[in-house]
Amino acid sequence: MEFSAAIFSDSQIIWAAIVSLLFLLAAVWGAPWARLADVEQQHVFLGSCVFITLLWSMQAGVNEYLDFHLLGVTALTLMFGWALALLGVFLVSLAVALAGWEEWTLLPVNFLVSGLFPVTLSWLMLMLIRQLLPRHFFIYVFVNAFLTAGISAMLTALLVVAIMLLNGAMTLSWAQNHFLPYFPLMFFPEAMLNGWLLTLMISFKPHWVYSFDDESYLQGK
Repeated sequence: MEFSAAIFSDSQIIWAAIVSLLFLLAAVWGAPWARLADVEQQHVFLGSCVFITLLWSMQAGVNEYLDFHLLGVTALTLMFGWALALLGVFLVSLAVALAGWEEWTLLPVNFLVSGLFPVTLSWLMLMLIRQLLPRHFFIYVFVNAFLTAGISAMLTALLVVAIMLLNGAMTLSWAQNHFLPYFPLMFFPEAMLNGWLLTLMISFKPHWVYSFDDESYLQGK
C-alpha cells in the first residue's frame, strides 16, 4: 500500500526513517548469512526479491492518495526467516523507489507498513501456530501460508486506514463506504498467491523454505 508524501509531516518521515534503520540493523545483525553462502540460495533470494518488486509495481488505485498491491511477504518470510525477509523487503522498497513507482521521501514509511509489519506478523503467527497446533503438512500450507498471508494483508490494510485517518487523509465514513468493503478482495488474492507458492516450493524444492522441514511436517504423519 502506497501513500502520498503530502499527508505526512517532516517529523513523521524522520521518525519512520529512524525506526526503519534500527530494525534494519537488527536484521543485519541477526540474519543467517551462512545460508546465503550457498549460490542456489542466493539466486532464490534475489529472484524472490525481483518477483516481489514486479508484484509491487502492479498497483490498483483506490483514490488520489492510496494504491493497493499484493504483498507476497508471507512467502518470503517463511522461505528465509524474519531477518532475511526484512532485508529482502527493504531491497524491494529501494528498487520500487529507484524505478520511480514511489516517492523517495516515503521509502521508510512504505517499508514499515508494507514490509516490517507483515513480515513480523507472519513470523509471529508461525511461532504461535507451532505452539498451538501440531506440525503437519496441511496445517503448514493452509494455516501458515494461506491463512496467515490473507490475515497479514487485511491487517496491513487496516494499518493503512488507521494512518490515513490519523493524518486526516480520509474520514471514517468514507473508509466505511469506499474502503472497508474491499477487504475480502484483499484477503483471497494474497492468501492464494502465497499459499500456492509455498505449496509448490515445499512439494518440489523444500530446501528453499527455511521454516519447513520434512522430518517435522511429513515423517510419521
